[in-house]
Amino acid sequence: MDYNKTINLPKTEFPMRAGLPKREPEMLKRWEAEDIYHELLKKNEGKPLFNLHDGPPFSNGSIHMGTAMNKAIKDIITRSYAMRGYYTPYIPGWDNHGMPIESAIIKQNKLNRKAMSVPEFRSACHEFAQHYVGVQMEAFKRIGVVGDWDHPYLTMDPGFEAEEVKVFGEMYKKGYIYKGLKPVYWCPHDETALAEAEIEYQDDPCTTVYVKFPMHEDQGKLSHLDTAKLFFVIWTTTIWTLPGNLAIALHPSESYAVVKAPNGESYIMAEALVEKVMGLGGFDTWEIVETHPGSFFENMEADHPFLPKTSRLVNADYVTMDSGTGCVHTAPGFGADDYQTCRRYNMDMVVPVDDQGKHTDYAGKYAGMSTDESNPVILADMKESGMLFASEDIVHSYPHCWRCKHPIIFRATPQWFCSVESFKDEACAAADEVRWVPKWGIDRMKSMIRERTDWCISRQRRWGLPIPVVYCRDCGKPVVTDETISAISALFAAEGSNAWFEKDAADILPGGFACPHCGGKSGFDKEEDTLDGWFDSGSTHFASMKKDQGFWPATMYLEGLDQYRGWFQSSLLTAVGAFGRGAPFRECVTHGWTVDGEGKAMHKSAGNGMDPAEVFEKYGADILRLWAANSDYHADVRCSHEIFKQLSQNYLKFRNTARYCLGNLSGFDPNRLTPAAEMEELDRWAVARLNALMEKCFKGYDEYEFLTVTHAVNDFCVVEMSNFYLDIIKDRLYCDETDGQSRRSAQTALFLILDTMTKIMAPILCFTCDEIWQAMPHRESDDGRNVLFNDMNRPFADCALDEETMERWNKVIKLRDVVNQALETARNEKKIGKSLEAKVVLTVPAFETALDGMDAEALADILIVSQAEVRKSDMNVLKVDVEPAGGAKCERCWKQIASVGSDSAHPTLCARCAAAVASIPEF
Repeated sequence: MDYNKTINLPKTEFPMRAGLPKREPEMLKRWEAEDIYHELLKKNEGKPLFNLHDGPPFSNGSIHMGTAMNKAIKDIITRSYAMRGYYTPYIPGWDNHGMPIESAIIKQNKLNRKAMSVPEFRSACHEFAQHYVGVQMEAFKRIGVVGDWDHPYLTMDPGFEAEEVKVFGEMYKKGYIYKGLKPVYWCPHDETALAEAEIEYQDDPCTTVYVKFPMHEDQGKLSHLDTAKLFFVIWTTTIWTLPGNLAIALHPSESYAVVKAPNGESYIMAEALVEKVMGLGGFDTWEIVETHPGSFFENMEADHPFLPKTSRLVNADYVTMDSGTGCVHTAPGFGADDYQTCRRYNMDMVVPVDDQGKHTDYAGKYAGMSTDESNPVILADMKESGMLFASEDIVHSYPHCWRCKHPIIFRATPQWFCSVESFKDEACAAADEVRWVPKWGIDRMKSMIRERTDWCISRQRRWGLPIPVVYCRDCGKPVVTDETISAISALFAAEGSNAWFEKDAADILPGGFACPHCGGKSGFDKEEDTLDGWFDSGSTHFASMKKDQGFWPATMYLEGLDQYRGWFQSSLLTAVGAFGRGAPFRECVTHGWTVDGEGKAMHKSAGNGMDPAEVFEKYGADILRLWAANSDYHADVRCSHEIFKQLSQNYLKFRNTARYCLGNLSGFDPNRLTPAAEMEELDRWAVARLNALMEKCFKGYDEYEFLTVTHAVNDFCVVEMSNFYLDIIKDRLYCDETDGQSRRSAQTALFLILDTMTKIMAPILCFTCDEIWQAMPHRESDDGRNVLFNDMNRPFADCALDEETMERWNKVIKLRDVVNQALETARNEKKIGKSLEAKVVLTVPAFETALDGMDAEALADILIVSQAEVRKSDMNVLKVDVEPAGGAKCERCWKQIASVGSDSAHPTLCARCAAAVASIPEF
């Protein structure tokens, strides 16, 4: 008789090889056909709301590993809430305006924006942005992100623009928006102002100079000195700003010395810095003639070193003694502190550099030179004239434009600003009401708000939302009223913001509109600048979430660390500034950067970049999702082929565990689960460990620590399942009666394990877990269409075992490890071959009770040997003896036990196998 046919071998069509790159696209087609997003919302309608408001990526190119990780984490969170009883609308969005789009289209399409009409250029930008919305959308879908892809929000949509105009109007009405002339970050390459969030710092080499300013007017205080040879010494790292110098700032209470050098000249500098500065000047000896506080020199005048003008001595508390000379070069057109100091002294503003970063006629012989070109020329001229005290080549951290990567300058220009100073306290109070993950996020956000200057919100670009301001031709004042905002908003909603550039102001404003300042009706001129793109994205909570989705605030914002000064902050500022309603999010979660396997920034030029499309094609989207979840994403996240290969191995452990369960659940009806009270204790132990896994994973999901989830599941699959439980029950599953109590007990545990693990990992491995879901049996209460439509299981309390029992099983596991070592030794000594050829004799201390009450057959099954015997001893140590098992070998289960041959109908089988075969009708 062929007893192999009587064994309950695993049966499943679930493949061992995942084949994710080929399988996932087919699953996506099914999900789309089934409209799983809207079906999910229908299923969870009426449940508590969880809304993750999507931070909009720029639609200016294909996605990279950073955007892929971002979207994967967002989808993991959204799915995890959907499967824990929440209503989870998710509307993806895109940031379409601004310099990133302009820069990309100019580079890619070789456009000359200055040769095109404004509407023509804007239309080209719109088309370009729309194209990459589609490119990125397909990539996000490929990751498995579930959302309303048919109705994304776009900051260039007319409806969005119309609402953003209202945000501007509300902030203007409250006095938070104004126009002023002050230094801002300026990109000469792109010819536009920049916000702090658009600045990146890089190390640049430069020549730092110490420059002599001859005494011009000492107010009669230093007449006893030879003022013809008396100089103030300033220090600067930006030589090109010297033509704009109007003042020299000294700290009013610090001590300043008149230092006489051997060359007959005398220099004024901070006493604390004399030794350092004179050393740099090449002097070994000098004499401090006298000292005075900085206030002593206030309102004296010095001659400019190379232009026919003077420089005023002023006092400022921000002057420090830790660098330079204590005499600070002050050019109000090039620095915020300089600007404020000169305003305090009622000095005129001078900006001797134009939009392209070239010196104006004010700079004399340097007119027409770029700032970089002028640096070596000015340096050489000062050396020749004797006005250069010293110079030094250094490397310093200098701001660069985030988009074109060129160095920026500080330059005073007329710009529109948001007066953050006016509501900093309210903004910080709003931040206090938010849950920040990581917790230090609150400190970073509040310090950035406290320390920041007013927000420059105007840009000298064309592809952006026009600043909704007109200027009266009679009085020249800017005009923003409820009436103008309403008219402009309605126009943009109907025709889009291109209408601003296509129509005259008279065609935009209400008929007969008069200037609210002077009553004039001579007409109005439109503002030509556009709004900062951060104002666009910072308005999404109102212009999209509140308008289109009908709720406010969001449950969560989640983006990269750079968004503390970007989207998080601009959203907070517009919410508090425009509406006074607090933060537009209850929780704020951040992740780090993606870097290569060695922790270095990824660049195509360096050859260390990874493309998400490459990951999809080689490993599958589930492996990318596992990478995102398996990382400490609050810090920088490494990615490389080696990392993805390792993750693929971890993935296989989960997949193989699921396949084991599926194979042994063939024909099992989960509507007839074995009651907990009737389950074997080992099976209840497995479910109890499953309960602990659930608790740990729920905590991980609650704290957005997905690493906890993936590691816990991996450990469960490897340590508790594969290495212990699944190994032990294989004999019971294969050889017990097909529908017998002991086998159904094990199958009940397997079903609960598979059902629970699949749901726990479904937010992370969304494709694989739905593949498992389609292959496994279900209860009548389950929604078989997609695993996503089912809530995660809660711990099975009826299967729980008390602490004493669980501790006893812990001891059994440790005992089994010791026995396995002894079996391996016996195998090496040729005492036995396979473990079923062995009998194990355990000699345990008399006080050890872990094995009390366990019969020899059950113990043998746990140890996967044919026979086991326990002996008690007064010795205080465990002793394991391995010997060949007595009795014949069962042809069916291969155990060597005394009952083989006890059934004459099946003389080569043990009693258990004979009974199992007898229960099969065809045998």
